[in-house]
Order: sequence, then C-alpha cells, then structure tokens
Amino acid sequence: MDDSTVPLGNRLRGTITPPCSKSYAQRALAAALLATGRTTLRGIELCRDTRSAISVIELLGAKVEVVNENTLVIEGGLRNAPQELNVGESGLAARLFTPIASLINAPVTISGEGTLLHRPMSMMVEPLKELGVEVRDGGGRLPIEVKGPMRGGRVRVDGSMSSQFVTGLLLALPVAERDTTIEVEGAVSVPYIDMTLETLERFGVEVMYNSGDYTQFYVEGGQSYQAVDYTIESDWSAAASIMVAGAIAGEVTINNISTLSRQADTAICRALERAGASLIIEENSITVAHRDLEAFDFDATQCPDLFPVLVALAAAAEGVSVIKGIKRLRGKESDRGEVLKSEYAKLGIDIELDYDSDEMRVVGGMSTAGAVDSHDDHRIAMSLAITALRTAERIEIKNKECVAKSYPTFFEDMELLKAGGRE
Repeated sequence: MDDSTVPLGNRLRGTITPPCSKSYAQRALAAALLATGRTTLRGIELCRDTRSAISVIELLGAKVEVVNENTLVIEGGLRNAPQELNVGESGLAARLFTPIASLINAPVTISGEGTLLHRPMSMMVEPLKELGVEVRDGGGRLPIEVKGPMRGGRVRVDGSMSSQFVTGLLLALPVAERDTTIEVEGAVSVPYIDMTLETLERFGVEVMYNSGDYTQFYVEGGQSYQAVDYTIESDWSAAASIMVAGAIAGEVTINNISTLSRQADTAICRALERAGASLIIEENSITVAHRDLEAFDFDATQCPDLFPVLVALAAAAEGVSVIKGIKRLRGKESDRGEVLKSEYAKLGIDIELDYDSDEMRVVGGMSTAGAVDSHDDHRIAMSLAITALRTAERIEIKNKECVAKSYPTFFEDMELLKAGGRE
C-alpha cells in the first residue's frame, strides 16, 4: 500500500522515544567540565549540537569517555586555553561557552559555522567587558575573542532577545573570583532559565534570584561544582513534532516524557488541546490521536522553538489560527517567520505576519504537493515534513538532512510510524 491510498487521518501509528533534551545535555556537559571528579551522563543522544558541545569541553580540558551510544563519563577540569573553540551551528553553545572561556587568562576565539555566523551575539560584548573580560567581536557576530579571567562584580544584561547568554553567565560565574549580581532586562524564555537553575542545583551550585520576574540573580563566587550521575530527560522540542504529527495523521505514543518537565516546549500540550486533538497524559508518556482540528490562539513568546510545528498544526486546522511572539523568530537558524510564510505558500497555505501586533495568522486548509526548502533550518524541515502527511502526493524538502542538528533519527522515526499504521 503506498501513501496515496492510506487515509490522511490514519497514516501514523506506533510508539516513539524522542532523543534527549539537547538543552539539558549542553548545560550538563558545561557543568561536568567545571566539576571536580567524574560525572556520568546517561540518555545522551549524539545529535550535531551535542557533539559540538562535547568537542568544546574536550578542548577546554575535560576528558570524555564514551561508555556506550547513550552514556558518557566526563572527568572535569577547566585546564586548557585553546586558541579557538568551534561551536558548530549551536547558538546555545556559542552563548554558553563564551562566558566559560572568559574564565581563562588567555585569548580564546569562539567561532562557528553555517547559519550561526549570521545570528546576533552582540548582547554578550558589553556585559563581559563589565566583568573584566577583554573582548574583540566581529560586529556583533561570530567570531568573538575573549581574554579573562572574568572576575565577577555587577552586570546588566539585555535578555529580550535570548536567555542563552544569561545561562552562560549563570554557569560560569559561580567559579569566578568575586560574587556577582546580574540584572536582566526584559527576560524571555524564562523556562530555559529554570532549566539552568535546576542544572546548577543538581551539580551542587547555589544561585539566589527573584523568582517573580527573573530580573536579578546573585551568584556567589568561588563555588565548586560536584560530579554527579545524571540521566537526561527526553527532548520536548522533538516530542512536539511527533505529537503534532499524531494529531494530524494518526495516533502516536511518546515515551520518556513528563508534563512536569521544566522544558518550555511542554506548552505544546496546551496548543494541541486548544486545537481539539485527543491527548492521554500518563506519568511518563503521552498518546496523541487525530481528531477534526479547529483554529486556535496561542502565545509562543516563551517557547519560540515551537513556532514551526505550531504552523504545521494550524495549517491542518479549520479556520484562522493566531500565534503570538513572531519577534522572537528573527535571531534563529533562519528568519523563521518569513521562511514559514514563503515555504508554506508553496503548499497552498496562507500565512500573514503582523510585526506591529507581534502575531502570525495561519489560514488552515488542505495542503498541496510541491518542492520546498528547509533553508538549512532543522525545525523548518520537520514542520514541512509533518505537513507533507496531509498530501496524497510527495513533497520534496531541500536540505532535509539538517534535522541532524537536533533530531538525527526524525525521518527514520516517521517511517517507523508510517509502517505501524499499515499493519
């Protein structure tokens, strides 16, 4: 039976365990680098971004032993001063490891590749200088050269574009010489800051903060990270893609995820419920099933990585869906708002961008076959692949291999679910 004869609402069936959270993985790798002793990290998925982070901590002095395909043992120690740290295409790694490299009393250049070279890094420059770091930047983009040591003090950070640099400071400053007060203006993606604070606590580091609005953090200097045995939870960003696929085209169960997670993308459950999908939530799994979907309103300001998969959901819903937070999309792997609009237009789906109201409006309807381009953006590729489930004909996605950045087995998992649906 080929795709053209499978009912569009019943193409997928089966169970999937998503890869680990690369956000948690990179935070844990950084903490393991700074820890005394041997840390064991379990549940690791070696996607491209995680591999980049492993390479960085090895260059900085950590000794990494691969026990098996999902387990690493890391002997910590920030002992090397490499001339260059290449973080690949990972924006989190760039903004996380730049402050850590700033602890070193030697010049270190942080460089990157591909789409990362166009992403903004200017938010790091002045705060690092305020903390005693010598900085030479490339006009607000990578490469950036830093020379520490970063000593601590008082610093003001613009958090309106990304929380990732705040994460880098929170990870680096506990081992600085002096105490630090960080004042954050316009903090966004605060669930990701929660993930950082949870990681610090797990590794025995304390940070005091205003939990009401995340405007101020007090970090005591001279702390010591403690080695731990840590199993990393599955990635809600990856799970969201499979969940929306199930809502559109079948019934899928996602294992090893919990709605109690601090990950921002647990918010996908609210969006699916508003769209009318069927959700069965258990302690460590969620089952999502297809129902007739209706247009929904959703604020994705605090979870911008969900935007591409929310567009796939909205395209399958009857009516006009409104998704808020499009200003957060311009500093990603692509200008995601504009890319989603242009690529979905090729599939017969109209998207309107209103930057004044910070809203995207998606007109749901039947998708048509066509050739589309991921723009080398992993989340765009997955969004388009999910929408392809709603066409009787094949959709060609250019550069779909970019999913390796976060979810290397995405297309294999989709094929397994399609096979399950035909049994």
